[in-house]
Amino acid sequence: MSEAARATSSGPGRVLIAVYGVFALSATARAGVQIATRFGEAPVAYLLSALAGVVYILATIGLAGHSPAARRLGWAAVLFELIGVLTIGTITVFDTGDFPDDTVWSVYGRGYGFVPLVLPLVGLWWLRHTRAR
Repeated sequence: MSEAARATSSGPGRVLIAVYGVFALSATARAGVQIATRFGEAPVAYLLSALAGVVYILATIGLAGHSPAARRLGWAAVLFELIGVLTIGTITVFDTGDFPDDTVWSVYGRGYGFVPLVLPLVGLWWLRHTRAR
């Protein structure tokens, strides 16, 4: 007999959701200020920070939800986040020309203590850990 999926918002998942919520708020707010005040200086970087903020919002919603659709949203957002931080991180290590200012995912999240690199790994582990068996 198969066991139902555990809620991703239970136990340690609550801390994970809180961290995602903080990143959703901080990345979105920072990008909003940068776009409103200095967009011409680094438009690619600021738009990527805004995209990261949206991804963090979606991941927070997906991880906090209790439905199968929320779980799918969580998987999609966290996978996108991992691909984003690896791609942008690699680009910014080798080509800083297009990124005169940091994004959340620049150099694998160096400006945020590399939490943006570790966070999707923890998120994917948690989604897998709480899946139906």
